[in-house]
Amino acid sequence: MFVLLQFRHKKDKRMAGKQKFYVVWSGREKGIFRTWAECELQVKGFETARYKSYETEKEAVEAFRSGPPAFSRKPFVKASLPDSGKGPIMASISVDAACSGNPGVMEYQGVETSTGRLLFHQGPFPEGTVNIGEFLAIVHGLGYLKQRNLKIPVYSDSKTALKWVKDKKSNTKLELNKKNADLMFLLRRAETWLQQNSWENPVLKWDTAHWGEIPADFGRK
Repeated sequence: MFVLLQFRHKKDKRMAGKQKFYVVWSGREKGIFRTWAECELQVKGFETARYKSYETEKEAVEAFRSGPPAFSRKPFVKASLPDSGKGPIMASISVDAACSGNPGVMEYQGVETSTGRLLFHQGPFPEGTVNIGEFLAIVHGLGYLKQRNLKIPVYSDSKTALKWVKDKKSNTKLELNKKNADLMFLLRRAETWLQQNSWENPVLKWDTAHWGEIPADFGRK
C-alpha cells in the first residue's frame, strides 16, 4: 500500500552537515521532514508527539510505513544470572536513556524491574546526551516514587548519572542553545528538585555484567 509522505524541500540555513530525515508519526502534521526546524514545528508542544531521526531516506520511509517503534518493555530474565549470582531487588524500578550521537536525539524511560511495564517516558529531545538522559531518568524515577509514597529502589546502569544524583548536580559540558533549551530547563529543574527534596529510595547500580541489560534498555546497541 502506497503511503503519502509529506516532504519539505526548503534548504536549512545551518552549516552543512550530514543529512538527517525526521519521521513524524504523531504531530500537527505527519510525514518525513528534511530539517529539524520543520520537524520541530510539528512536534513541539504537541502532547502525544512521536518522532525520530534517521540517517538515510530509505530508513525513514520504511520507518514511516511501519509505524512508531514500541517502547522497550523487557522483563528481567532470571535465567541470565549465574548459578551463584545474587540478583537485583525485583520490587524496584529501572531507568535508562538512549541517544543517537553525542550530542544527539535523546529519550529516557523507566519501567518496573520485574515485569518491564512502562512507567514513564520522555522525549525524544532534539539535542541531548546519554548522561543527561540517565540523570533525568533517575530523578524522574525518584519523583515518581515519592509522589506515590513507594520506598523501593531505583536502578541505573550509569555510573556518571549516579554520581550526579549523589552530588545533586549535573556536570554536563553541553552548552545551552535554542535547540536544547527545553531539555536544559528540565535539567536545572531536576537539580533543584534534588536540592529541595529528600527520599528514602536506594539509588543502585545495575550489575550489567552479571544480570544482562537493564530492563529499561532501549535495545539499540
